[in-house]
Amino acid sequence: MPEDELETSELKEKLEQSIEEAVEGAEYRAHWIVYLSFTTALIAVLAAIASLESGTYSNEALLEKNEALLAQTKATDQWAYYQAKSVKGTIYASQAAAAQGSNPELASKAKQEAARYAAEEEEISKAAKELEKEVKEDGERSNHSMEHHHRFAYAVTMFQISIALAAVAALSRQKFVWFAGLVVAVLGFVYFIDGFQLLF
Repeated sequence: MPEDELETSELKEKLEQSIEEAVEGAEYRAHWIVYLSFTTALIAVLAAIASLESGTYSNEALLEKNEALLAQTKATDQWAYYQAKSVKGTIYASQAAAAQGSNPELASKAKQEAARYAAEEEEISKAAKELEKEVKEDGERSNHSMEHHHRFAYAVTMFQISIALAAVAALSRQKFVWFAGLVVAVLGFVYFIDGFQLLF
């Protein structure tokens, strides 16, 4: 019987040791899962903010592009109006030159009309040039907003990849996959910060 007690006590000791190791391993894994969950939640929040910013800048870029198109249409209309006034002014100037010798009164009226159209041409030309300047400024603002949009879109993509890698890490219990996801998240964070500043 003493042999039975010895084996039982050794077995009990080994069992207790195994239980302790299992508990320690479970605690270690539990801490790791908490870290993984926390970082994944943080990355998801950053992804949501980046997505919101991306959409905002995209809408802003489209609005500015529409403003540029509207200003371009107005500028085109002004230049067409300028051409019409120019043609009328040229007709009156030609009429004044032709009527100079034969009908001085008609020539005088034609010269006045030609001068009036020339003055109107100058005002119309100035307005058209202002509209073209507005087109250029709106286009530049649209391009600038689109650059912000692209940076945030890249950030969202990196964050989503990181979240997917975190899910794979949680399922497979492989830390190196989680670390790879964290590296991708850092790259996403760089794009996120750049979305506000446009440093790169």
